[in-house]
Amino acid sequence: MTNAHAARDIDTSRPHSARMYDYYLGGKDHFEVDKQAAEAVSGVFTGVFVAARENRAFMHRATRALAREHGIRQWLDIGTGIPTEPNLHQVAQSVVPEARVVYADNDPLVLKYAERLMRSTQQGRTAYVQADVNDPDTLLNSPEVAEILDFDQPIALSLNALLHFVTDDQDPYGLVERLVSVLPSGSALAMSHVTADFDPEPWAKVTAIYEEAGTPVKVRSRDEVARFFTGLDLLEPGIAVGHRWRPAPVTEELSEAEAPTDAEVSLWTGVGIKP
Repeated sequence: MTNAHAARDIDTSRPHSARMYDYYLGGKDHFEVDKQAAEAVSGVFTGVFVAARENRAFMHRATRALAREHGIRQWLDIGTGIPTEPNLHQVAQSVVPEARVVYADNDPLVLKYAERLMRSTQQGRTAYVQADVNDPDTLLNSPEVAEILDFDQPIALSLNALLHFVTDDQDPYGLVERLVSVLPSGSALAMSHVTADFDPEPWAKVTAIYEEAGTPVKVRSRDEVARFFTGLDLLEPGIAVGHRWRPAPVTEELSEAEAPTDAEVSLWTGVGIKP
């Protein structure tokens, strides 16, 4: 599919979760309809901008930890969203220049901007595949995955801010189990997931806004998120709120009093290693 084809497929009449997330992060790759929906969300969940930033920060820390401490050199990032620098491959390749990353997303807008993802180091590789987490076999059997990733070596599966868009009817646990099942020993699952555990009040309205846009949302509890890591060895500190998973040291610029609250972040995060 060409970028021109992708552009024609983009529906600008309804908000899209990836473009709304771009707005939360202060990006420019969204439309007025996305801005309006995102501002409606922020009107009931004021922490959404903080949550988006902390989600990205968790991805950066988890990627560095896997590269530095666990020898990971390959990543499969599903639900990558619109490119926001630094992206996962830039973080990984800053630690291990030979890192290989395959991004997968089902949004044509991501395909339109996918060339931003292709700026790899000379030693490493990056690729983008348009695919859906609900069809894991097609994704895993794609030529891009076969060309870039070596399934005889450990691979990190990155599922950041994705699974709350997979409802119970879509069998999210079965999907994750299928993806993890093909990964060799020493591979990893890194994920973040929205939760209502800290402030349940706004989430009915937030999910209603997304559902009106055609994107069902399923918030999950800590125990429900932990279930995704069944059979994996969780890295310390286990399942943690996004900004509490191996946080950067407190600096003068960000004192403890200025740090976000758990309710503002409202994300459970974790990283597990496959035995």
